[in-house]
Formats: sequence, C-alpha cells, structure tokens
Amino acid sequence: ESFRSLRTNITFAGVDRPLRRILVTSAAPQDGKTTVATSLAVVFAQNDKNVVLIDADLRRPKVHRRFGLQNRLGLADMFVRPLDTLVGIVRAVALPKLAVITSGGRPPNPSELLTSKTMEQILDRLGQAFDLIVIDTPPLLTVTDAAALAPSMDGVILVAKPGATKLGALRQAVEQLRAVRARV
Repeated sequence: ESFRSLRTNITFAGVDRPLRRILVTSAAPQDGKTTVATSLAVVFAQNDKNVVLIDADLRRPKVHRRFGLQNRLGLADMFVRPLDTLVGIVRAVALPKLAVITSGGRPPNPSELLTSKTMEQILDRLGQAFDLIVIDTPPLLTVTDAAALAPSMDGVILVAKPGATKLGALRQAVEQLRAVRARV
C-alpha cells in the first residue's frame, strides 16, 4: 500500500510535467533503493502503465536477482549493440506491462557510459516504447553514477532507511543532487 501511495504522489507531482524517467538512488548502500525501484515499477505496471525497470548499478547489480533473471545481457551491452536490436536485453517478467533490463556485463567505465550520448539515445528509444522508465542506480556517496545521470531525469527519488541512514549522509546526497539541478 505504501508503494501505491508513492505512485499516487509521483503521478500528482508530475501533473504539469509528467515524470517519464525516474531515477532511484540512496546516500549509502543497504538503504533499500533497489527494493523501492522494483516495487515502484511493479505498482506502476499494475496501474496499466508500460514500464521498463533498468538496473544502472553497473558495479553491484541486484535487480536481476529480484526477478530471477540471468544477467548475461543488459544495459552495458546496449552501448556496443545497435539500438534497434533490443531482443534479449529488454526482458519480460511474470507481470504484464513490466519489462526489465538487467545491468549486463561490468564495464570498466560506468560513469562515462551513463553520461554518454549513447545513454541518452537508449533512454529516448525506450521512451518511445514505454510509458515510464525506472532506473536503479548506485548510492550517491559511493560513486558519481547517480549524480551524473540525474540531470537527464524527470525526477529523482532519494531513498533513506529509517534508523540506519545517517542524517549527514542524507544531507550530503541532497546537496549533490541540487548541485546538478536534479528534480528530487
């Protein structure tokens, strides 16, 4: 029910400018960002939206485990394949209206890939096929990937774990997102 409430809040937050690209991150590891990203994608798909969930945590991917998928092909492979060939990369799961793109192989330069023109082309291509793109990224204070990708998103969800996330870390994460003019 909490995720349905979050879905409603996101829908109303985008009343003037629809949120079609949503990035989910946290200040530190183990704050629950992957749980929030996967659950949010599920509740939007249950609400009859065509959703693609992308695991953009190219260092410590977890989305594939949540859906019982192999992680052989995924986002990293989209940078070296033609974008018109998404077969085997965009994967259907048990829930209609939901597709998943796992992280794929581990590239040597994740931050550079996520801020490349190719990444923008990938998002544009997926935006033509899906109503909503939900992207799970690494924690903000660990690597720069989420902050680098945030400006190209319609919205960013910053996840904090009650009783675990340190207030200073959360403040620093918010400052990083504000510095890149992310819509939090």
